Amino acid sequence: MSTANRLGELLVREKRISLAQLRQAQDEQRRSGVNLGAALARLGFISDREITNFLSQEYRVPSIDLSAVELDSELGKVVTRDVCEKHKVIPISKAGSSLIVAMSDPTNLHAIDDIKFLTGYNVEPVVASELAIASAIEKLFTPAASAGGGGGGGGGAAGGMPTVDIDALIGDMGDTDVEFGDDDDDNENVLELTKASEDAPVVRLVNAILLNAIKVRASDIHIEPYEKTMRVRYRVDGVLREELKPPLKMKNAISSRVKIMSSLDIAERRLPQDGRIKLKLGGGKEMDYRVSVLPTIWGEKIVLRLLDKSNLQLDMTKLGFEKTQLEWFMKAIHNPFGMVLVTGPTGSGKTTTLYSALAELNKTTENISTAEDPVEYNLAGINQCQMHDDIGLNFAAALRSFLRQDPDIIMVGEIRDFETAEIAVKAALTGHMVLSTLHTNDAPSTVSRMLNMGIEPFMVTAATNLVLAQRLARRVCKECKTDVKVPLELLRELGFTEADIAKCNGTLSKGAGCSNCNGTGYKGRVALYEVMPMWDELKELVLQGASAAELKQQAIRCGLQTLRMSAIAKAIEGITTTDEIVRCTTSDANKSAGGGGGH
Repeated sequence: MSTANRLGELLVREKRISLAQLRQAQDEQRRSGVNLGAALARLGFISDREITNFLSQEYRVPSIDLSAVELDSELGKVVTRDVCEKHKVIPISKAGSSLIVAMSDPTNLHAIDDIKFLTGYNVEPVVASELAIASAIEKLFTPAASAGGGGGGGGGAAGGMPTVDIDALIGDMGDTDVEFGDDDDDNENVLELTKASEDAPVVRLVNAILLNAIKVRASDIHIEPYEKTMRVRYRVDGVLREELKPPLKMKNAISSRVKIMSSLDIAERRLPQDGRIKLKLGGGKEMDYRVSVLPTIWGEKIVLRLLDKSNLQLDMTKLGFEKTQLEWFMKAIHNPFGMVLVTGPTGSGKTTTLYSALAELNKTTENISTAEDPVEYNLAGINQCQMHDDIGLNFAAALRSFLRQDPDIIMVGEIRDFETAEIAVKAALTGHMVLSTLHTNDAPSTVSRMLNMGIEPFMVTAATNLVLAQRLARRVCKECKTDVKVPLELLRELGFTEADIAKCNGTLSKGAGCSNCNGTGYKGRVALYEVMPMWDELKELVLQGASAAELKQQAIRCGLQTLRMSAIAKAIEGITTTDEIVRCTTSDANKSAGGGGGH
């Protein structure tokens, strides 16, 4: 079916015109030689703008008013006049490896493939009427248009963006403080956003933000617009710090640039979006960025999580386990069946611990499947499944499917509800090793959480091999490490025993601050672990209905080292500081109230 016939059929189906009007327009088309849209407009049945808006809604593709667009003559060299007239298209703008093309029929895959093959660009269609495209073709390819020079692809202040010295801005990251007045640019269209996002200063600024994050070892990048200012923050060693304040007028151009790099919809600014960027660096190194875009009242906040596979530490002996803790954990994961639960807040290193366990278990004799949301790192030899809640693929559904795949070891990204917990427990009781995570404050309260979800106590005790709680504390910088005397009262208040105080003689380590650690005194992080095997004494208490506080007291008597104890041990070794003890853990003093968790 031709484009014209499809348009006529759609307009009749949606009752925008009658069948008699369509027949009359087709007669006019044959008589005068104009296209169907022009014939309908000439007869007054429907306006050219109404046709464009209708096609935009029908195909869910942004529409564009070509009469308001200043065409770049350089694009006429990318897509020739013959191709434009053959497919009734007009090139609008380039954005990285994509070419924005106005089409009367964005479902015409033949035209899209033809342009992609001829130009080497990915084609991003927008909708315009045939009449407007025909007029734009004349405008682009007439000598007057060429002589006038294209206004669409220049390197100036596209999309109303201010001219700024980006080199100066990047050269002094953190000291720049540029503020603007109210910014009423919510009505920018997709073309303006695309042009602004490929403007040289924006491209260089976004590249600098992404690359500088790697240099300072950031785990996350936060790009945040506010009413009168905008800021970029990096999370380094678990703590956010402000790095840069770009001009507020660049907020939409910056967000559009990041969206283009992560293959997101730049026209959608009301809904959250998730994507991924892969950067190829020198020496064959690659860096992945997981991108999350969230609409706020002042614009789109973007958070990028850096996923550096080369820095993924899969050697469990280097994660921060004490010797006895590591022995308990290794014994638990090497059991032929049962459940090992890792607990802690977001960003506490649970994924790294689980991946380390999987790397230890990954043998050709084992069938390992994981359900993750999202899959952060690709592990060879392991079947990793990405969750998609919108189509019904959640942890419970994936877990059910795994059990039909002849599994030996199963990893479930998170147990969030009774359904997932029940299937995981049953899998652990029927000859499978199950690894998973929960969000609880400490190891003993994990058992209470399972019971609160509705799992029977006897099933929890029978299925669970071990529960591990963890936090990440910052390491003292080795370059500027110094010894400091700490008041004994403070040490006792923090939970140091007399034996601990005697061991360190009241002297601990602290970073003075140097160029190596950017003046923070810390560089890198170490894991603090609370490893609780399900000892028989604990099983008895669970079956008797004991509280989390009672479980904790009994676990400590059995040899449990709490998160606070683990942090104190690391401080005595000179690895971390008293400030980190307070930041990462809560006191064990109030054991009767169930203390010992973390923030």
